[in-house]
Amino acid sequence: MESLFLTRVLDALRSGGDEVLFVQDGVETGYGQALELVRRMYAGLPEGGVVAIDAGNRPETVLLQIAAQLRGSTVLLVAASVSAPDRLAAVEAAGVTTLVAERAADWPAGDARVTTLGELVDRDGTDPAELPASVTVVFPTGGTTGTPKLIRHSGIYDGMAHIFAPDPAGPGRTLLIAPMTHMTGNATVLGAILRRESVVLLRGFDAGAVLEAIAEHRITSLSLTPARLAAVLDHPVMTSTDVGSVRQLSLGAAPLPPRRLAQALDVFGPVVGQGYGLTEAPMIASISAAELDGRPERLESVGRIVPGMEARIDDGEVLVRGLSMMDGYHGSAPIGDGWLRTGDLGRFDDEGYLYLLDRANDVIITGEHGTKVYSTVVENALARHPLIRSVAVFGVPGDDGEGERVHAVVVASGELSAEEVRAHAREFFGREHFVPSDVDFTGALPLTAIGKIDKRALRAPFWSGHRRGIA
Repeated sequence: MESLFLTRVLDALRSGGDEVLFVQDGVETGYGQALELVRRMYAGLPEGGVVAIDAGNRPETVLLQIAAQLRGSTVLLVAASVSAPDRLAAVEAAGVTTLVAERAADWPAGDARVTTLGELVDRDGTDPAELPASVTVVFPTGGTTGTPKLIRHSGIYDGMAHIFAPDPAGPGRTLLIAPMTHMTGNATVLGAILRRESVVLLRGFDAGAVLEAIAEHRITSLSLTPARLAAVLDHPVMTSTDVGSVRQLSLGAAPLPPRRLAQALDVFGPVVGQGYGLTEAPMIASISAAELDGRPERLESVGRIVPGMEARIDDGEVLVRGLSMMDGYHGSAPIGDGWLRTGDLGRFDDEGYLYLLDRANDVIITGEHGTKVYSTVVENALARHPLIRSVAVFGVPGDDGEGERVHAVVVASGELSAEEVRAHAREFFGREHFVPSDVDFTGALPLTAIGKIDKRALRAPFWSGHRRGIA
């Protein structure tokens, strides 16, 4: 039995012909051209194994994923937000046999064959003799302790093949802002291919560029994190930009301030929806504009549990299971029908709407991508500095209570500045969202009755006056 996902993707590429699939920097790539790129990269890949992809938002990135899946390879997507140490650890833990990067020099010599996108494209193409029965994609978690967790997904891709179909209203134009190597961006671009739509690619986020793309390309759908939505809504040209083409604006990755959701509904109209999910379970709950109409109290809700998923509250924590679940963590037993602890504390109202209240562990959701930063990982990195005796890291509300910042409280044994602490973190992680936005110094950290650092006491002043302990 052949993979339904690959069957439908190939059907779309073959039937699309000269229709535009990708638009980037003024250059258009048709469906037929995309198919030829897949054939070329397929010819340059070995059968099976694990193929790691380290590349930005460009047509070749997702087309390489398809080519590797046609070879029956497991695909590891190296997330743009993962720290430098975790990138190397993920490749090693996944048993990568072929690593494809935009620049081979970015990767040290190892057991894996390292090649570039350019080398794979520069060859004659060939067609696959037969299609594999399934596909598997591995997503590394960002900022975990020790060896990063690798999240395996397969069933969700055949689920996409069942869900995504051409829009009766006509082909849409999707604006892709999230990295293709993150779950949100990956699902967005593959869903657009399955719907035979066009995808306008941005290499990174800039609020002005987003508004310009919406107006120029008459964008019909896009997805934004809360931080990026705020930047778009606050941009000087927002009020003069025609956003009437947008049929769907999806918001997620972190809790959304109610006033921002209300503002988005006012600006974009009744096309705004919010979703709740994790990389382990991308689709858990959702809420539409229609459900918010006349119900302002629901602006704080992430919605009802989507069909095919279940959720319950256990000791305050949200547990989930169902169709959008990961297969399991790489190297661990499949999760099957088991319940997954989300790490989020929440409650349901009488109508089944879920409200998130806080986090069960020391996770900070920060940055443009809504990236998980584990506070213990930042603490361990900072503790490597010879002048830092002890340190506590936790999340605090961003400006105007929107989003979260990484905050560090340091006990130093000598003269040390906040900028020196930040520079140390920047050098270690190689990613800005792990770097503390603020650093305080103290003579001693507060301890609990059993001698642990009392982060609750440290966090409390920053969250005073907030209705919930997350932003």
